[in-house]
Order: sequence, then structure tokens, then C-alpha cells
Amino acid sequence: MANMNVVILGGAGDMGGRVVKELYKSGEVNVTVADYRVDRAQKLAGDLGPGVTVKFADANSRASLAEVLRGADLCINCVGPFYRYAFDIAAAAIHAGVNYIDICDDDDATLALLSLDGMARRKNVSLLIGMGWTPGISNLLALHAARQMDAAEEIDMTWVGSASDSEGIAVIKHVLHAVTRRTPMYEDYRWVEVPALTGEKAVPFPEPIGTVNAYYCGHPEPVTLPRFMDGLKRVSLRGYLLPQELNQLTKTLIDLELLNSMPKKDALAGLLQTMLPFLRNLGGKAAPPLSGIRVDVAGHKDGRPVIKSYCAVDSMDRLTGIPPAVAALLVARGMLVLPAGVYAPEGCLDPAVFLAELAQRKIEVKEIAPENGK
Repeated sequence: MANMNVVILGGAGDMGGRVVKELYKSGEVNVTVADYRVDRAQKLAGDLGPGVTVKFADANSRASLAEVLRGADLCINCVGPFYRYAFDIAAAAIHAGVNYIDICDDDDATLALLSLDGMARRKNVSLLIGMGWTPGISNLLALHAARQMDAAEEIDMTWVGSASDSEGIAVIKHVLHAVTRRTPMYEDYRWVEVPALTGEKAVPFPEPIGTVNAYYCGHPEPVTLPRFMDGLKRVSLRGYLLPQELNQLTKTLIDLELLNSMPKKDALAGLLQTMLPFLRNLGGKAAPPLSGIRVDVAGHKDGRPVIKSYCAVDSMDRLTGIPPAVAALLVARGMLVLPAGVYAPEGCLDPAVFLAELAQRKIEVKEIAPENGK
């Protein structure tokens, strides 16, 4: 779509800023940075150069969202935490008749977004949800692995996030939300709920991350993958924080009942954000400024069991911000035609095309030999 107008909501933030940079660098679309922090948005636009539009946007105001979406062809939503904002922003995009992409990483918000499918179809609007790092890259690595099998049956995913790799409070709120509730997993062809921070498993990552002892936590992949990929028996997702002492700190905060309500989580998130310089060095050693995703898919090929494993390690903003920009550019080029309705990445993208775009941007996806896990 020539001269496609793309509005990036939350475009002045850590993740949204990367989306803005990728789209601007391409020169293929018109970019609008929409954020309530207009000064930060203007600085970003000034750093990039001419041609970037800046608009004020208040995610709590329907009128503000309607105004900022007027004239847009596509909205990319990077406003977190998504359990608080995703549904209202997506609904505003549908009412405005604007196609929508987000990086929603909360399982409950994902279920709410999926409930908008009927309204989106009636309005002939396309919603691509969870098009970031995890979910996003994770989903498409799973689909890529599954397409090399006759039947994919089980998917295990693990993310590692570093305190040295993000400064945004929305990321902190997301993590606290993900580890303090019962969370959906997919077992024996049905959805079940398991307590967060259970299911400990040692998962190898490339150095400098190394092997981590990850736990179940709330994320969208177990919600969407069984909906868009046939025949899956099990989908699980675990997460882990760096430095490792953060995992024990989180458990301690839960045991002390300091995270058992939303006001407490919001207050602790603000405190933890101010403590990030200290938290990055817990244990006396700085956490590497890298995050990662590992995907292990088990199935059958030619009558034999097979496992395919893939891993990607990079900075969080690149892992999260490049995928929605790639999807938007594929739409602009006519290489991705999104149908009306609500879709996760595995429901509408070709993983080979997507991974080739990541490679062009130097996000390296490694296949891991299952026999040694390294």
C-alpha cells in the first residue's frame, strides 16, 4: 500500500521507539509517533529527521484515541501494560476502521482481544495481536518448526528477560502480573490453569545467558497456538529473569503478600523501576543486557519422533520492536494481506518470509541440536 499512514501508539517508549525507528529507516510508510509524553516523542522525531509526525495520545480517553487514529491506515499499539490498555485501544481501532497490530504479552488481555473477532469482521478490520518477541517471534518459530514435521504435538517455550535490557515500567508491571496469578497452559488437548512460578525446568541458552531454571508464567502463546495450529497436544511457556536473584526476590515479595492486589503491584512496580540500577547488579555481577527466546517443538516425521529447537538472543527492544515493524512493512508491500478478524502471528504470517526479514536486520535465529541442547 503506497504511502501507508502508520500510527505507533506509545511510540516514545522503549519498544515503541524501536518500531518507529525501523519504519522510518525503511522509508516505505508515513510514520506518526503518538504518545502522552509529547516531549519524548518530539525528541525522537527530531533525532530521526524530517517527515515524522508527532501527536498527543491519551490511552485512557476514547476521544483522544479517535482523534489520533483519524486518517491512519494502520495502528501499532505499544502501550503497556496490555492487561490494562489493549482491549480499549483495539476496540477504538475497530470503531475507527483502522487495521491494528500490537505486541500484547498478557494472556488475559489476549483472550479479551480474541473476543473482538466478530466485531472486527463486521467492520472489515484486521487485528494482528502479539506480534512482538514473546509472543511473536516465539509463535513463528513454533510454526516454522511444525512445518518441517508431518505432525507437531508438543511445544515448550522459554523466555529470559534481563533487568539490564529495559527501563520501562510497563515491562515491570507485565512481569508482576504474569507471575502472581494462575496461568493458562495447554495439556492433553485442553486448556488448564497452573500456578505461576511452578513447573521449574532447566533450559539451556547460548552464552552469556547459559542454562536457566525457568518457571511457568502467564503469556499468550498457550492461549493462541492451539487455536491456530491443528493437532497440538501440549503447549507450555516458562520465563526467567536475569540476574537470577530477581527470581527469588519476586517469590519473596509474593510470600510477603506485597503483590496480592493491583494497587500493590502498581506501587511495587514504581519502586522497582527506581531500583533498576541496583537490581541489575544483584549477586555482585551485572546481568547481560540481552534477552532471549527458546522454542522446542516435538512431533513426528516419516513415522519417527523428531524435535526441532530454535533460539534467538538480542536486546529486548529489537526482539520486540522489529517484528511489528516487519509485519507493517509486509502489509505496505502487499506481501501480507490480513483478513478481517483477530489473528495471532501463527494464524496469518509465513514464518519463512518473517525469519528472512529478521535475518536482514541481524536478529540471528539459531537451530539447537536436541541431543546436546547447546
